[in-house]
Amino acid sequence: MSLSSASKPPVAPTAMTTIVTTDLIGITRGRSFPTDELESYQVAGCGWVPANSALTPQGLVAADNPWGSFGDLRLIPDMSSRVRVPNGPDANAPGMDFIHADICETDGQPWAACPRTLLRNEIQRYRDDLGLEVTAAFEHEFNLGYLDAANSHHAFSLAAQHHAASFGGWLLSALKAAGVEPEMFLPEYGKAQYEVTCRPIQGVAAADRAVNVREITREIARQMGLDISFAPKLQPDGVSNGVHLHISLQDQAGHPVMYSAQESNGLSALGRHWAAGVLKYLPALCAFSAPTPISYLRLKPHHWSAAYANLGQRNREASLRICPTITIGNRSPAKQYNLEFRPLDATSSPHLSMATVLMAGRLGIEQKLALEASADEAPDDLSQEQRQARNIVALPGSLNDALVSLRDSKELIAQLPTLLLDAYFAVKAEELKSTQTMSPVELCEHYARLY
Repeated sequence: MSLSSASKPPVAPTAMTTIVTTDLIGITRGRSFPTDELESYQVAGCGWVPANSALTPQGLVAADNPWGSFGDLRLIPDMSSRVRVPNGPDANAPGMDFIHADICETDGQPWAACPRTLLRNEIQRYRDDLGLEVTAAFEHEFNLGYLDAANSHHAFSLAAQHHAASFGGWLLSALKAAGVEPEMFLPEYGKAQYEVTCRPIQGVAAADRAVNVREITREIARQMGLDISFAPKLQPDGVSNGVHLHISLQDQAGHPVMYSAQESNGLSALGRHWAAGVLKYLPALCAFSAPTPISYLRLKPHHWSAAYANLGQRNREASLRICPTITIGNRSPAKQYNLEFRPLDATSSPHLSMATVLMAGRLGIEQKLALEASADEAPDDLSQEQRQARNIVALPGSLNDALVSLRDSKELIAQLPTLLLDAYFAVKAEELKSTQTMSPVELCEHYARLY
């Protein structure tokens, strides 16, 4: 005799784990399975499709991509990257449980268009060729509850902090649970604008953390019913959201190598070569770090952003900023010393943008480039002659210009797999086609929803 439906025990939702990859356009995608079956997925992962890497932010598969409907891949989880957040402000919402993956061929060989593999390979090249370790951290700005007309407080104010205190508390707890090591949650300059920072970490984990920050922040906002956007601009004349990438280098013994106490700005000879490489290739790097049409509403003079390829000390108009160090409490400047890459936003892939910045810096070291493009003044306040004398060039004015710079940068392109480049150019061509008739206002509204 069977039990009636009324006498059956209640069914609870199955706990799920997701294997994820963050693609060329900075969108995190993946596949889920019952958590109690995790062991069976650890070695061979789950299936994936090459054309997934040809998706545009608009949800279209780029027509001119390398794969079409052909091919199969695997997402192989990196178990050391697992993120678990058991609960959030919505008691009925499932916890977060996901694992970053590398995209591989079906025989387990690395896939040439995987951004995470690209970053890992570049970090390994720093070890093998230069004897250096890479430490990095990403800072994120975003707008929270920006559609609420009443959500307007003084910049950096305690009132703005209190307005989002519940959200901030939940966010910091979730980031701690995920092992992200959050440092600060703070109100920023713009309307309903906030920033979250986390501690630096070595290697690929730095870019994984950037993904974790974005996804966990979005999930806490979703559970609290708050609109949120990481898009670089929400209004054409509004304050912009940036992502700032902090990088420092150490030798194999863990000693900092970018700092020299004998230099007025603290930048060592190796650090100068590295910075010169980033600045030389910066117009091309923008194709990866500022990768959407909306990005170029932000990269303008006097936007507390970056409009020129230059190094500056404590200068937030510089593309590459020497960050301040403190000696309070006998703290060591060398251990704090880092360079901040500023022409970056959250429409980019953290793994791809970090990898390409590191490639440019490595080329600077290998070529022993001289550092010329330096200005502690705002570059736009210099005359054209002064900028030319210091080799300070303007950043691209549009995504199309950045893509042209990338195509023309043969040395940088030579560092990248052809398959990845072909896919990236196809995706960006499709994205430009989809947005070519949009006004600045329409672009802002469009990308605010997408990111």
